[in-house]
Amino acid sequence: MTQEQRDKYEVVIGLEVHAQLLTKTKAYSSDINAYGAAPNTHTSPITLGHPGTLPVMNKKSIEYAIKLGIALNCKIENHQYFARKNYFYPDLPKGYQITQDKTPICTDGFINLKSKEGEPTRIGITRIHMEEDAGKSIHDVDVYDTLVDLNRAGTPLLEIVTEPDMRNSQEAHQYLSEIRKLVRYLEICDGNMEEGSMRCDANVSVRLKGQKELGTKVEVKNMNSIRNVQKAIEFEISRQIEVLESGGTLSQETRGFDALNGSTLSMRSKEAANDYRYFPEPDLQPLFVDENQINAVKAEMPPLPDDLYNKYTKDLKLSDYDAQNITETKAIALYFEDLISLTTNYKSAANWIMGDVKSYLNEKGISIESLPIKPEALAELIALIDQGKVSSTIASQKIFPEMLSTNEASAKIAERMNLIQVSDESDLNEFIEKVISENPSEAVRFKNGEQQLIGFLMGKLMRISRGKADPKIANALLRQKLNDA
Repeated sequence: MTQEQRDKYEVVIGLEVHAQLLTKTKAYSSDINAYGAAPNTHTSPITLGHPGTLPVMNKKSIEYAIKLGIALNCKIENHQYFARKNYFYPDLPKGYQITQDKTPICTDGFINLKSKEGEPTRIGITRIHMEEDAGKSIHDVDVYDTLVDLNRAGTPLLEIVTEPDMRNSQEAHQYLSEIRKLVRYLEICDGNMEEGSMRCDANVSVRLKGQKELGTKVEVKNMNSIRNVQKAIEFEISRQIEVLESGGTLSQETRGFDALNGSTLSMRSKEAANDYRYFPEPDLQPLFVDENQINAVKAEMPPLPDDLYNKYTKDLKLSDYDAQNITETKAIALYFEDLISLTTNYKSAANWIMGDVKSYLNEKGISIESLPIKPEALAELIALIDQGKVSSTIASQKIFPEMLSTNEASAKIAERMNLIQVSDESDLNEFIEKVISENPSEAVRFKNGEQQLIGFLMGKLMRISRGKADPKIANALLRQKLNDA
C-alpha cells in the first residue's frame, strides 16, 4: 500500500475497555476476588450457577462505577436495573451474564487527550456499565481438551465504551494509557493487561475522506498490552485499505490478534447483531443512586492526573515533560504534592523526583512509598542548595546517597562530611591563586581571549576545593583575577 492510497482514507476507531474491579469479593457473591489462586478454588454455588441460588449486589462496585463516571465527566443515572445477557459459553456456568443493558450507570462522558500541538482532543464516552466477568478457558495445558478455570467468573467489571472519535492508532494508545492511569489513581483496577484485569476490544473501520457514512466495522479482540492494541489497529487499517483498493469488500466480523506475527485473523462473522435476548434480571432489585451518594463519592475523590497536570503546567510553570512524568503514577504525584508544600523551588523539586529519586527506585525495583527519604527531608536538602550551603553536585553525589543509607538529616551529613560550600572570598581566593600558579599558560591564554578556558580552570578549582567552592561566586572571582593579572 502506498502513502497516496493511505492518505485517501479516514480511520474511525472506537474502543471498549473492560476493567476488573479491585473489590474483595465478587460482583454478586461473597466469593473471594483475587488473581493467581489455584484453578476453581474461588467458587461457590452462586458462581457455579446452581439452581436456587440468588445474587446479592456488591455495593463497592457501585461506588467504583460512580468514581469512574465522575472522573470521566459522565452523567450518573439515578434509576437502573440489571439484565440477563443470554448466551452459552463453557466458562459461563449460568448460561447468562448479569449486566446492564438499557440503563448503564454512567453515560455521555468524555476524556481529553493532548495532541502533539498541545491542543486537547476530546474522546466521547458513550456509556459505562456494570457486569460480571466470565471464567477462563485454557487451551494450552492439555493436548486434547480445553480446561476451564471459574475463579474469574463473577468478578465485577466496568465496561467503558467510547464514541468512534479516534482517528489513528496513536490516539488509541494514548486513550488506553490515560484510562489505565485513571483507574490506578482511583484505585479501582490495577490496569494489568497482561493478567487480563484490563482488556480492550477495538472497533476499526475506514472510509474515504469526506464520506459521512461509516465504513464496515471490524472488532479486534485478544490484545494483552497497550502496544499490541496499537499494532493490531495499524495492521487492520492497512488490511482494510488494501482490500478496498483491490476492489474487494469488507465484511463485519470479529478478528483476533496474533502478537507473534503482528496480524489479525478472522474468528467469526458478525453480519447481524447478536441476539442476546436481554431481559430484566428478576433476582436483583432495581438500583437507585441519589445525589447524596454521588456527592459522598465526590468528596472522597483523590486528585486526578488531569487536574494535577494543569496545576503543574499553569500554576507551577513546569514543562509539559515534567508534568507528564510526575503524574504518570499516583504515588509519585502524591509524594511531589507533599514536597511542593514544603518548598517553592518547584523546578528543583521536579528535577529531584525525575532524576535521583526515580533512578534509585528503578535500581531497587521499589515504589516511592518505600523510599527512605521523606518529602520533609528532601525539601531540607533543596533548601541547603538554595541557600548556597552545598552545591547540587555534592548534594546528588554525596549527601543524597548518605541520606538513603543512614536516614540522617542532610544538614548534619553536610557538616559531618565537611561538605559545606565555601563562599567566603578570602578562602576562595586561596584556591584561585593555586589554580593560576599551577596553570600559568592557560591563565595567559584566557586573558588573551580564549574565554572557553574558564571551564577548564573552574574544573581545576573545584578539584582543589574538593567540590566545596561556591561555583557562582568562585567563577566571578576567578574571571576577575584572570583579567586583572
